[in-house]
Amino acid sequence: MRVALFTGTLLTLAALLPPSVQSQSGDDFVPVSDEMLRNPPPEDWLMWRRTLNGWGYSPLDQINRDNAGELREVWSSPLAEGGEQGTPLVHRGVMYMPDRTNAIQAIDAATGEQIWKYRRNLPDDLGAYMSETNRNIAMYRELIIGTSVDGYMFAVHAKTGDIEWEAEILDYTVTPVNQTSGPIIASGKAYTGWSCYPSGGLGDCVITAHDATTGEELWRFPGIPGTGEFADETWTDARFEERSRVGSWVVSSYDPELDLVYIGTSATSPGPMPSGVELTLPYQNNYTVAVHGDTGERAWHYPHLNDYRYLDHSYERLLVDTAVAPAPDKVQWINPGIERGKVHRVMTGIPGAAGLIYTLDRATGQFLWARPTVTQNVISSIDVVTGQATASEEQVFAAADPEAAPCSTGIGGKGWEAGAYSPQTNTMYMPLRNTCAEVMNPGPNRGAGGVRFPGRAPVTDEPGVVQAISVETGETLWQYEESAVTMSLIATGGGLVFGGDEDGRFHALDQETGDVLWDVALGSPVSGFPITYAVDGRQYVAVSTSARRSPDLTSELGESRSNKLVVFALDPVPSHALDRESVYGCLRDWQDALLSEDHARYLSFLHSEMRAIPEYASEPAMKFWAQQLRGLTRQGFSGRFRIEMVNVDSPRAPAGAARAYPVLDGGRVLDESLLVVREAETCKILRVFG
Repeated sequence: MRVALFTGTLLTLAALLPPSVQSQSGDDFVPVSDEMLRNPPPEDWLMWRRTLNGWGYSPLDQINRDNAGELREVWSSPLAEGGEQGTPLVHRGVMYMPDRTNAIQAIDAATGEQIWKYRRNLPDDLGAYMSETNRNIAMYRELIIGTSVDGYMFAVHAKTGDIEWEAEILDYTVTPVNQTSGPIIASGKAYTGWSCYPSGGLGDCVITAHDATTGEELWRFPGIPGTGEFADETWTDARFEERSRVGSWVVSSYDPELDLVYIGTSATSPGPMPSGVELTLPYQNNYTVAVHGDTGERAWHYPHLNDYRYLDHSYERLLVDTAVAPAPDKVQWINPGIERGKVHRVMTGIPGAAGLIYTLDRATGQFLWARPTVTQNVISSIDVVTGQATASEEQVFAAADPEAAPCSTGIGGKGWEAGAYSPQTNTMYMPLRNTCAEVMNPGPNRGAGGVRFPGRAPVTDEPGVVQAISVETGETLWQYEESAVTMSLIATGGGLVFGGDEDGRFHALDQETGDVLWDVALGSPVSGFPITYAVDGRQYVAVSTSARRSPDLTSELGESRSNKLVVFALDPVPSHALDRESVYGCLRDWQDALLSEDHARYLSFLHSEMRAIPEYASEPAMKFWAQQLRGLTRQGFSGRFRIEMVNVDSPRAPAGAARAYPVLDGGRVLDESLLVVREAETCKILRVFG
């Protein structure tokens, strides 16, 4: 491995970021610490799924069930042509967007104005080896860290885009790999897996850990066992030189308490060809592998499916602490040793294309429960004690069989498009698809079969599905279906699930019912991973578009491809940012407030805890403001403050507030009020919302 360090320069940002976010220029830049990665600020989105546990959840709630229908586009930016699947990151008002061809842009997250752009110089012959899809980058301290299709991990400076270091992991001319996802960073280490092909040769299927500050490689975990190594015998007659294609091509999850990295792997080559229905399962063929983050040593592993149909199990893993009580009438396979209702640290989700939920104890790998979600016929049973799956007999090639018809296919069931989890409901939300396919018999030990003619599953005319599934019981709480293939999702503190489809529609669903609360046509398939963030107290939602991935499933839909990043927000509430005392000073005592001529209404809160004056607590206007204040505490304010509601016509209203704005509840005007935010000790006005 080669590591090169570079000298960077500082860039002063031209635009001033809002006070609640603060400027990222000069010495004011706030480095991303390990603690921030463990507990990110609510307004930021610092990694692929925002948190190390893979949830895809933001606590922001300014955009919620009541107002989601009022969202509008506030800015957009073009992206490079091709297969766009990027995830924007946002830190203190600056967005960092990975583009294909290994480019990264820094953008003012409120306005869309570009700050800098880095484009990696790639070898001229690279196109002969691999694609240039770039799903994610990562942040650590003052660095933006990514992986490149030429076999490198690299870091650029967050303030300038200047290259800081690069580390060669694989020589693409010797061991070509198809790198489509970047790293996850925890405890100062950058972890990344690599996709790999039979043409990649020895040593291409690896997971590596690097010092996130310098790029130095710390350990390398092999995806394929060598001769005489652990589980070598599971590859039977396949010589080491013939083994390949155990890719780990989607971002891992990480548990900081256990110091475990959770890695998903793909199918193998040569494929595990059957003799009747007795299959040999090569080690790490569609496995979950937990490795110690500090050393790279294997902690435990779990095999999901013996596969030769491209049903990769590389997808996201959700890490949740939850009571485990699977419903016997809804969950097909339940470990009989489960103590119902006991809280477990689980790894759950739908890790593979077959579309099955697997819930495991993430400390030990113990099987807890599993069930299918969409139509599937590739797994006939799972041993409820060991968790070992048995392939369906009708989907196993006999020697003379020319083909099989598995449901689902290599594009799912479930695909790389990520689901989300909301701690508000203890529910996972999963983008799924009902698909079957014809698979040709590749012959003995030739790897995965050739998937062709994907078609809709016979149970529905709607291939696109979003399911809401209880993490505790395994029950499907609601299901949303549509004619277009559904894409990646996020959940928010506003009770919403955002996601799009290949027909180019982007929508907000009610997380409790699945009802569509907002929908917009973007003109091109939604292909990237959506995020939400806040700048200066205003919440935004961002997503990217690109070309369609599965036209055979939605042939009746129009074809268009326009690569762009699109950002939405609510219309801003008019506000008056005053930097001086109001004309009447600060009423420090609640009794003074109640006895004042205009009966100024007060709330006092510490962080997110608040209490209201009893006389006004039941009023609709007070309830409305309480909802707004809960969002306010998550959007840059900290410490103790006084919140004051004053009618704008009152002589005690702050100077400069020229006009009232109505407070609405169900469309009805309740009051014409101002919301004044003050420091508790000094009574200095921080903000006035109208």
